[in-house]
This record gives sequence, C-alpha cells and structure tokens, in this order.
Amino acid sequence: MPTRRRRDRAGLLSTSVAGDSRHPERAAVAALSDSFVAGLLEWIRIPSIGVDPGHHADVRRSAEWLAGRLRADGWPEVEVWDDGPALPAVFACWPAADPQAPTVLVYGHHDVQPVDPVERWQHPPFEPVISGDEVLGRGASDDKGQVAMHLLAVKAHLEATGQNAPSVTVKLFIEGEEESGSPHLRKLLEDHGNALGCDLVVFTDTSLHERDAPTVNTGQRGVLGGEIMFFGGTDDVHSGRAGGAIPNPATALAKLVAALHDDEGRIQVDGFYDDVREPTAREREDYAALPFDEASWLANNGGGARKTFGEPGYSTFERLWVRPTAEVNGLHSGYTGPGLKTIIPASATAKISFRLVPDQRPEKVREQLEQFVAKHTPDGIRAEVSFRGTGVPPYAISPDQPANATVREALELAFDQPVRFARAGGSGPAAVLQALLGVPLVYLGATLPDDRVHAPNERVVVPLLLKGAEAAAHLWRMLAQAEIAKRLTDEPV
Repeated sequence: MPTRRRRDRAGLLSTSVAGDSRHPERAAVAALSDSFVAGLLEWIRIPSIGVDPGHHADVRRSAEWLAGRLRADGWPEVEVWDDGPALPAVFACWPAADPQAPTVLVYGHHDVQPVDPVERWQHPPFEPVISGDEVLGRGASDDKGQVAMHLLAVKAHLEATGQNAPSVTVKLFIEGEEESGSPHLRKLLEDHGNALGCDLVVFTDTSLHERDAPTVNTGQRGVLGGEIMFFGGTDDVHSGRAGGAIPNPATALAKLVAALHDDEGRIQVDGFYDDVREPTAREREDYAALPFDEASWLANNGGGARKTFGEPGYSTFERLWVRPTAEVNGLHSGYTGPGLKTIIPASATAKISFRLVPDQRPEKVREQLEQFVAKHTPDGIRAEVSFRGTGVPPYAISPDQPANATVREALELAFDQPVRFARAGGSGPAAVLQALLGVPLVYLGATLPDDRVHAPNERVVVPLLLKGAEAAAHLWRMLAQAEIAKRLTDEPV
C-alpha cells in the first residue's frame, strides 16, 4: 500500500494513504488532523476539574466550548444540560438521512482529574505541549482526546462518504462528573431518557492494550469501597497502665486484615466467589496471545513492585480483568508521628475496596463484608462498617455480540492488523448506561494504559487517536449495512 509521511502544522507526524480507494476514511482523517490537534490543545487549556468546586465554572466553560465546536462542525442538535445538581453535560444528535438506520450513542466525559502534585509536572498541566507525536496535558487522554476523536470521526465519515448526514444517527452524551464517580448519572439518564434513546452505546473512556497490539475492550470491573473501624475505649490510654488488660483495636483490626486473604491471595470472605463468571475459552486464548513482559509491566504499572502476585491458576491479565479483588487501601491507628508514644489507641481504621466482576453485585458484596467483619470482631471491640456510595456494578459483553464483532473489524481496517479482545481492570459507568438505556454497550477508544492518566505528565499519542477516528468512521458506515443493522436491533441485551 503506498503511503507517505508528512509533518503537519502542529509538528506531529501522521500517515495518509495516497491513491487507495479502500481507505477514504483514512485520507479524510489525515486531511483533518491539523485542525483536530489545534482544537484539542484549545480544549485542554480549560481546567475542567470536576471534583474541585473552585473549578466548577471551568467545567461549565468546557461544556460550552464543546457545544460550540459541535455547532461549528454542523451538528444540527446541540444542548448543554445544566439542570439540577449535576455539573454540565453536553448532548448532541445528528440524524441519519434514513430514518430506519440504527441510532448510536457515544458516551464520554469532559471533566478531568486534579493535577496534584503539580511540582511533578514537567510543564504546566493546562498549557498543553507537543512532544514528538504526543500531546501532553491534563485531559489529553482521559477523556478529552477520545471525545475529540469521535468528533473527528463523524467529520471524516461525512467526507469519505460524500454525505450530508451520517449513515447512522449519531448521538453524543458527554458528562461532566465521571471523575467524581458520576453521582448524578442515573438522574440524567432518567430525566433525558427520550433524547438518549438508541440501539447501541459506544463507550469512549477506554484504551488499547499496547501501541502495537490493538484490542477491543469487552468489559470493566465494578468497584465498592468503604471503611472498617474498630473501637476499644473512648480515649487513648497509657500502655503501661492498661496494656495486657484491655483489647487493642489496632491489633484486632490487623488480625482482621490478615484474615482477608489466604497465603496465595484468595479472598476469604464467605460466598465471595459464588457469583463470579468465568471468562470463556476464547477470551482466555486472546489474553494469552497478548504480549506481556513482566519487568516492563511492573516498571510501568506496578509502582516499583518486584514481582507479580495473585490468585493461582490465572495469568496477570486474567487477575487484572476477570478476577475480583479485595484491597486494603490504607491503615491508620494511634500515634504515627516521630518518636515513640506508648499508648493503646482508642480506635483503628482500614480503608478497603473491592473490584468486582460479572455477575457480582455491590449490594451483595456489601452484606458479605459486613458478615466477615462481624465474624472477626473480638469481644470488647465495637465495629463500624461504612461505604462510599452504593458502588459501581461490573459490565461485560460477549466478543461474539454483533456490534462488538463489528467494532473489531473497524479497528482492524484502521490498524491494518489483527485485533484481539481484552478487558479493563478499572471501573466506570458502563453497567449503569447499559441497564438504564436497555441496549448493548461496546467500547471504542485509542489511548494507552501508560498514558499517565490521573498522574502528572498525562499524555496521548496522536497517531493512535487518528487511527481511532478512522475506526469510528468505518464503524458508522458498517453499522448501517442492512444485515448488521438488523442483527444489532434484534439481538437481545
């Protein structure tokens, strides 16, 4: 295939295809790449930190920026939903010329994480810079880059097909609270259910396995987090006057934490694995075929850990993607300052979180943890268990689901190589979207696990975003094909 390399006005290398009628989407993406990068840089400059009330005005400004860009691109229906307690979300719709064509809803978010510790950034986080083929700045990967990628995809699709409207009705729903746990997402979906009605959800907040090993994500783990507190007396007491004569809540809590796993990492909460859905043989084959270098993975993802560890019988990817976890996120009790203070602390606290897999439910795991704590609370200790919210359910879709298979085919066209299925170890609102909208949800993103999201020096690889835009442009054309459209709308959720 004849290709030519060029350096665009932003200084980024991109690839365009000359004289190949099979890739009009690729040529259209390449032609639009300059304005795409310029727009992304402009959007990143808005510090839309949703978790910080001091930046809520910036979240509104970010929503208005996105709405303005959509109107400039020709989207006929654009709204900023700024009603009630939720931070502003953006909705847009571009109807297909054919009223019988499927309707696809693209989900993403425009709020970003805080930038602390700011001194670790190599450049100001909201003054994005270009380094080689990367854009660096807060939100470049998570999730402004991928939302902008889908805007580019619609433009490229129209350019490639010569149409005035997309082949499928495309809707966008870009919320402003994902980094806060989407606390008002259910209400937004309920209040705007008619506008959001669709046949398929495409979830953008996802990544590829590696730059040279593209994947389609088929699920995310759920999460439930909370605290366990043990109380002894009402005050810290002198260990010389009461030590050995009263229970120590720190010791008692340490024993509970130690009892949470066996020596091989299996979780010892009664009934915890009862509802766990095993991956299919096909999924395990795909995971095993993905490249994995333990030393490299530990260096980039393990926080300096010296070796991998986990439940026997499962690979590292399987432990990350399809097995549940129970993690102690923090322990605190008594005196932790310099020197020595000989006390028996009045209380001890453990912060704990679970990552859940299909078909586990947060409410059931909550009950199981409460029973586990009751079982491991000794006489003379009072226990309290509290939870942060109701938790996030897990989500997974079969690799054989028609829309999912079509996403993989679209990515293979864009990347010119085989694409395998994978899952994500983190959590997001996919299950909520799928349950309340009642349609299948698939993933299409083009970022990388080592993009340093939620950390200093976040980056995104622009050529991958361009590949993602090309894949989405292919997808809109492919989903409109009669056989795929029928299978999509007839397939049970």
